[in-house]
Amino acid sequence: MPDAIRPVLSHMAIYVHDMAKMEDFYTRVMGLVVTDRGKAFKFPIDLVFMSSQPGMHHQFALASGRSPEATYSVVNQMSFRVRSLDELRVMASRVKAEGVADLAKINHGNAWSLYFLDPEGNCVEVYLDSPWHVPQPHGDDLDLEQTNETIMRTTLEAVRTEPGFMPREEYEAEMRRKFDS
Repeated sequence: MPDAIRPVLSHMAIYVHDMAKMEDFYTRVMGLVVTDRGKAFKFPIDLVFMSSQPGMHHQFALASGRSPEATYSVVNQMSFRVRSLDELRVMASRVKAEGVADLAKINHGNAWSLYFLDPEGNCVEVYLDSPWHVPQPHGDDLDLEQTNETIMRTTLEAVRTEPGFMPREEYEAEMRRKFDS
């Protein structure tokens, strides 16, 4: 369906208990920039808008008003993409320095990911796409102490015989055909 409407995820917002603590975490650790703040027009909540790109007013927002009884988040995860394995290492260091106890480093074959909880228990993923596609779910340990070349080689060795494996360009071309039909 050439005229099908397919909205693209552009931003998300989460309710928080402690606005200052969460703003500090997402600006200091995740590197987001506060672009705006204020009171909502129709709801009695405070909002803080953040972005990682100058051309996007916001990609992420914090909203006050999370119920004090809410001990878990209803958000499955928030995913933030970085540009390189070196940037992924920097993020792993930032998260470790923050004292996050359960930092998971996973090689999905099609991406290299870090998973951790923010100060209020929301799951955050920081990831980088690999040059390959492999059907998901797939998960191997990711050792960021290895060189970029070693990570690339071990990833390819781990997934190249998986059914459905292909270079990312082929996968994207296949997906474009699906979207165009």
